[in-house]
Amino acid sequence: MSVMRRPALLAATAITGLLGIYMALVLGRAFVLLRDDALTAKALGAALLVMPIVGAWYLWHEWSLGFAAQRMGSQLEQEGRLPVHDGARGAGGALTEEAARDVYELARRGVDEQPDDWRAWFHLAYGYEAMKDKSQARKAMRYAADLYRRR
Repeated sequence: MSVMRRPALLAATAITGLLGIYMALVLGRAFVLLRDDALTAKALGAALLVMPIVGAWYLWHEWSLGFAAQRMGSQLEQEGRLPVHDGARGAGGALTEEAARDVYELARRGVDEQPDDWRAWFHLAYGYEAMKDKSQARKAMRYAADLYRRR
């Protein structure tokens, strides 16, 4: 499949590129300030050095989670165990609240039964997503990725 058929990957790559340019500009400004004789300028330059380091760590962290989620999804697809959200849907095509709650409860029981299985946590992440709880979905996917990497 071509990159153009994966809009999320294309968008993530574009944003990463823009963030890389921004970090390079901040680094450049930091080095200019560090070369200045004024103590205040040197302190600002040192503080500016931290921003690109944190940004690079964050980018690495997010990209590694994305790649791990992709590998987990591919493996689940090969096993025929991808999460399927069956249930009643509203006019917009989204699951109804009751159907989303059923998807979540099924996934939650899977984690209760197999707390060390990355597949169960992957399904739970999609259960949280169905419930529109993106924060918990992300935490569950991170935990699934950690378990996946450890196996």
